[in-house]
Amino acid sequence: MKNTVKRLVYLVAVALATVGVRAENFSAGGISFEGPKGWLLQKPSSSMRKAQFAIKGKDGKSAEVVFFHFGPGEAGGVAANVKRWLGQFKEPADQLNAQTVIETINGTKVTYVTAVGTFMKGPPFGGNKVPVPNSGLLGAIVEGKQGAVFIKATG
Repeated sequence: MKNTVKRLVYLVAVALATVGVRAENFSAGGISFEGPKGWLLQKPSSSMRKAQFAIKGKDGKSAEVVFFHFGPGEAGGVAANVKRWLGQFKEPADQLNAQTVIETINGTKVTYVTAVGTFMKGPPFGGNKVPVPNSGLLGAIVEGKQGAVFIKATG
């Protein structure tokens, strides 16, 4: 789990610093991001999503990475979103081996979240959910001047 957090820290640090191989450039909440090479930019499946990517895994399975931004003070804050993300798993939060780490990168506070369990894939509010066993969540909440940017990878 510690290595997973390190990888997520690296991912967000690269995005914040806008360093690396450019695949797709976009911004959310006044922060510029670069989608890494190999990430497939997709049309966002809802208006809540500012950017959406698919990542192919070694085993043929894929992961989804989504960037959200709602504006200053919107979306309930960091703690509410961490709780919501962990609530998207079938198992109770205390069984997800969840970890939260807070760091400051270039003066910007970033909260990282990791969890592993049966992810309930589907619309965030209602609708049918499909259980996806052995799934991971890598998330980052970047607290920018124009409001938080929520980055959530699942798969």
